Amino acid sequence: MSKIKTINSGEKFSHVSIGSVSAFDGKQFVKEATGATSCEISFGTLPTGASVPFFHSHKANEENYIILSGSGKFQVDDNIFDIAEGSVIRVSTDCDRNLRCTSTETMTYICIQAKEGSLGGYTMTDAEITERKNLL
Repeated sequence: MSKIKTINSGEKFSHVSIGSVSAFDGKQFVKEATGATSCEISFGTLPTGASVPFFHSHKANEENYIILSGSGKFQVDDNIFDIAEGSVIRVSTDCDRNLRCTSTETMTYICIQAKEGSLGGYTMTDAEITERKNLL
């Protein structure tokens, strides 16, 4: 299983790494490592023919899956559909979900979990352009 490494952190940020995404293996949640307070982010892999070993649902959090490599099937309750690299799937609360890798390559994905209906602001309504010397 791949490990999370803390690279750097400060009062207002944290920087961790799971290492090479193409070499990542297993399942890792990064909330604790980053100190996140608004969402849970996990990285996962499924080898050919494998699925998550259980169906699950959430009471308060929706999940957003981003497929980074591989392809397969996704099931939400009784709905089954194809997924592949580049797919983004949002799943509401109170429904069962699971995914299976059907490709010859390992499926790698990110899952972002946050409270359903909680996004009060987003880039165009929450962001402010600021003036600062660019140090990059």
